[in-house]
Amino acid sequence: MATQKLYAGAKLRETRQRLGLTQKEFASKLGVSLPYLNQMENNNRPVSTTVVLALAQEFGFDVTELSTGDSERLVSDMREALADPLFADNMPPLADLRLTASNAPALARAFLDLHRAYRQTHERLASLDEALGREDRGSQQSPWEEVRDFFHYCDNYIDAVDRAAENFARAAGPGGIRLHALKSLKSAGLKVNFNDSAPVRHYDADTRTLTMSSRTAPETQTFQLLLQIALLQQNKLLEATLDLARFQSEEARSIAKIGLANYFAGAALMPYGDFLAEAQATRHDLELLSHRFGASIEQIAHRLSTLQRPGAKGIPFFFVRVDQAGTITKRHSATRLQFARFGGACPLWNVHRAFETPGRFLRQLAETPDGVRYISLARDVSKWGGSFGAPVRRFAISLGCEVRHAADLVYADGLDLSNPQTFEPIGISCRICERQTCHQRSVPPLERRLTINTNRRELLPYKVE
Repeated sequence: MATQKLYAGAKLRETRQRLGLTQKEFASKLGVSLPYLNQMENNNRPVSTTVVLALAQEFGFDVTELSTGDSERLVSDMREALADPLFADNMPPLADLRLTASNAPALARAFLDLHRAYRQTHERLASLDEALGREDRGSQQSPWEEVRDFFHYCDNYIDAVDRAAENFARAAGPGGIRLHALKSLKSAGLKVNFNDSAPVRHYDADTRTLTMSSRTAPETQTFQLLLQIALLQQNKLLEATLDLARFQSEEARSIAKIGLANYFAGAALMPYGDFLAEAQATRHDLELLSHRFGASIEQIAHRLSTLQRPGAKGIPFFFVRVDQAGTITKRHSATRLQFARFGGACPLWNVHRAFETPGRFLRQLAETPDGVRYISLARDVSKWGGSFGAPVRRFAISLGCEVRHAADLVYADGLDLSNPQTFEPIGISCRICERQTCHQRSVPPLERRLTINTNRRELLPYKVE
């Protein structure tokens, strides 16, 4: 059978323009002549194997995108938009979507623009909620918030750092990643000491000595060893990534560097390919994964939320950590569920109840005001001080995904997914939650009229119109 030729001129041109390269610069990086590139961009010649390999090696390009034409992309985008609960069960047949994409692409794009505008309206309300939450904090982002948004808009996946960590983990021998990390540091001329009175991690650059606390959990020690490797042996990669991010302050850049080093450590402890395969094989059983990779439950949950590598994506999870006051201290969402940036999470969410049942996983079926249904898993992750009188840091984490992925989660077993009554109503923030009868509402919703009756009192002292 003859091999089908690949014509992807529009995608090549789009990639070049996104990178800000001229045809001459792009041709040089791809190892082809300028006329040859011009012919490929105009579909006068098929894309060669050399160019496909160069795209992957030079730019980390997902070459599977080359074989996806505009029509197929439109169909995919329309299916994603129509999966919105707004359309309920009105999904048109696939044949109709393909006809629309091929025969009326302008109509398809107009529909997508309309749906995008609808989603942006909700985002505008979320932004207004953020502005109100920030009103006493100044209008400029803090360095911490800037870094948080950087990871959020990267979908919590940093490809170059993730792959570098995976390559480091591959070199680990029978002794495992901890022994490999120790050998790597010692071969670089570092002395590694464990001390009962030391902080969690301290590196003295003058004496090239790394001192670690012997009182911390083994998984924490391994994580900190890998973090130090990232700071010392992967510094050029981290700095290059920070250059691309263009942070507004040195404080934000420094915080982000620690974040990237943490990312490397987690990705080396739980290398992408192996971790994704084990997660799927165990149906995302956090305890089994914790035992398999020598990581804490929190580290496992956080890593599951980062599995967004193009061409090999895992389940889109949300991950959040809260303290006892309900303040969110870590957050990421690859789902449509977004968290309040200021204040606490919805009090109806099971993550708050995790403090009441230490050591146990709590399951919850929940529905947000936009009609999307989720399965949410919560557990406390208190961090003991290691000695009598040492302070205990108390947190709870939640990991969840849309209920359509329930078959791939061991935690969904035995839950009644078909009964709408089993899904608890939760929100994001009281200011943008439009539920009228919520008994836990703290403030009225934005952009809704209120009626106050001094002669009548129900759950709330006002009625939302």
